[in-house]
Amino acid sequence: MNPHELIFFSIFIVIITGIILLDLGVFDRRDHIVPFREAMFYTLIWIFLSFAFYGLLLLHGEWIHLGNEGTLEQLEHLIDKFDHPINISGLTYPEALKVYKNNLGLEFLTGYLIEKALSVDNIFVIVMVFYAFGVDSRYYRRVLFWGILAAIVLRFIFIFTASALIQQFNWVLYLFGGLLIYTAIHMLVSRTANEQINIATHPVVRFASRYFRVHQGFVRNHFFVRKEGKLYITPLFIVLMVIEFSDVIFAVDSIPAIFAITKDPYIVFFSNIFAILGLRAMFFMVVNVIGMFRFLKPGLALLLLFIGVKMLLHTWLKTLGFTTMHSLIIIVSILFVSILASMIFPEKLKK
Repeated sequence: MNPHELIFFSIFIVIITGIILLDLGVFDRRDHIVPFREAMFYTLIWIFLSFAFYGLLLLHGEWIHLGNEGTLEQLEHLIDKFDHPINISGLTYPEALKVYKNNLGLEFLTGYLIEKALSVDNIFVIVMVFYAFGVDSRYYRRVLFWGILAAIVLRFIFIFTASALIQQFNWVLYLFGGLLIYTAIHMLVSRTANEQINIATHPVVRFASRYFRVHQGFVRNHFFVRKEGKLYITPLFIVLMVIEFSDVIFAVDSIPAIFAITKDPYIVFFSNIFAILGLRAMFFMVVNVIGMFRFLKPGLALLLLFIGVKMLLHTWLKTLGFTTMHSLIIIVSILFVSILASMIFPEKLKK
């Protein structure tokens, strides 16, 4: 990190930490079942904050890497380093900076939209975990909060490690592209499968049972309980472990997908964090209407397929003038058509 990156990143983390503490200390002081209206309200707040950050990038995107004292040569180096699909030749520094900031904002917005869309599939998994373990719905908020907090730390490690690999070995992008195509085909083939979670055979449950003292039953909203002087983990903590394990698997798909849009690790991280922080509110909103969107999963599979192909053909597409805006239009179109088709052709109830 250069000094400008360190300052911007530190301020970002401090603000995000403050929001998380506010959420934990003020908005999450009691366990309760979250109604749809409350979930919608907090979802809109997180979307507003995400678009506010998008606006900040449009106005002062140079703050991330350059601060207020950048030069045209430094900007050209950044564009080349992170392979931004823009051309600033013949432009003055203010003109080039405007083009750069507009593209940076679009990369953030596209990455955010991808992560937000793919989060819906992650919500399916979280719902199955809660149902499989029989978790009281009053404790969903608590589990999701700590799960999201752990996910932020893991995403930081994953994103900046992946970025370092891409900078050192360009072929990693082709590996990511192949992985996304495989995942997309798997999603299309298994979209009608009746997915279930078997508690007895789940690797996380077997690991926890082998290496930890496990209390036999839930103890309200506690993750740990002390019994006869010994510390035990509760089934609720195992649920948290399973969800975190699922998020790691999910990140293997979602993070490479955003690297197909931008190779700037800070933009990948920021778009991930805003999408993840809104996941808990989105969970309670989507869980009430998730059955309405029968074509959403195939739509997400097509989205991953497009991104995987884009990663494999990145150099060729760049020579054709394929930009971030083109990616955004295609991604929005895929999601719009899948949601619209779900509303026009709802799934018929089985008699």
